[in-house]
Amino acid sequence: MNARLSPWRLGATLYMPAMRSDIVDVIVNHKINGLRSLVICLEDAVSDADLPQALHNLQHILRELNAAMRSHGNAHWPLVFIRPRNSAMGAWLVENLDLSAVDGLVLPKFTADSLPMWWQILEHSHLCLMPTLETEEVFDVAAMRELALTLQNHACRSRVIALRIGGNDLMNVLSLRRSRQFTLYDGPMGYTIKMLVAVFSARDFALTAPVCEHIDDQQIMDHELALDIAHGLVGKTAIHPSQIGKIHEMLMVSASDHADALRILNSSQAVFKSQGAMCEPATHRRWAAAILARAQEYGIAPDSRSDGALMLVT
Repeated sequence: MNARLSPWRLGATLYMPAMRSDIVDVIVNHKINGLRSLVICLEDAVSDADLPQALHNLQHILRELNAAMRSHGNAHWPLVFIRPRNSAMGAWLVENLDLSAVDGLVLPKFTADSLPMWWQILEHSHLCLMPTLETEEVFDVAAMRELALTLQNHACRSRVIALRIGGNDLMNVLSLRRSRQFTLYDGPMGYTIKMLVAVFSARDFALTAPVCEHIDDQQIMDHELALDIAHGLVGKTAIHPSQIGKIHEMLMVSASDHADALRILNSSQAVFKSQGAMCEPATHRRWAAAILARAQEYGIAPDSRSDGALMLVT
């Protein structure tokens, strides 16, 4: 996977219906300030009645993007993904459209059973995969362990940029909607996210956080973002452009964590004290590497903020 497709580059991922007329402007001319990744959506964001128009619009978008990429390249573009409705639509896109300007597909309702079909579609393309975990099986730790092992040993492994946690779909499975008073972590999804992190992150898969749909409640958003970071999630789905800056601000690394990470990776000591805490390179090395990768993308925040600590106490 090339450097452009590092999971740390995802940041706030904005979903945009394929019906939108300004998608090319957003990608090529940076219409939305700070956007690092977007998904052109043909699934939940498009009604059945609008699907033919959405596919027509997508073809127009791709023609313009391909022309722009041939002229100026895409190094400064946000990462661009398409979310088809299902594998049949995914196959149609790959077979009939020029997806040169697209970085990958977001795979909806992804399961171990759907992997062979998706890989048959994508194996001979350049496209990376972002499977979405959003079905009933996600609540079954044994099923998730089997999926993680399958992906780990599959030929697609190097093309999986991250797995997306589909919070709203998972809440729908439980006949629930997130509360206006609490973060997603305060309900059943708290267990689910912890389980997914334990199963997939242990096997070096990156995970992204679900959307916070309460756009105007900054306190809930801040609290949830701090918990996303504390769980090691690499980015978050954004439902509105106003959330992008806040997500990227929280992904910045504190100066104290950055200093610890450098010392851990460069120290010859087995154990040492730094800023009042024990540092043990043998067990903290992977954390330190992730901190430096994050800092390279998002920078270093003032030392007054400690990663994962902001807003955790209410």
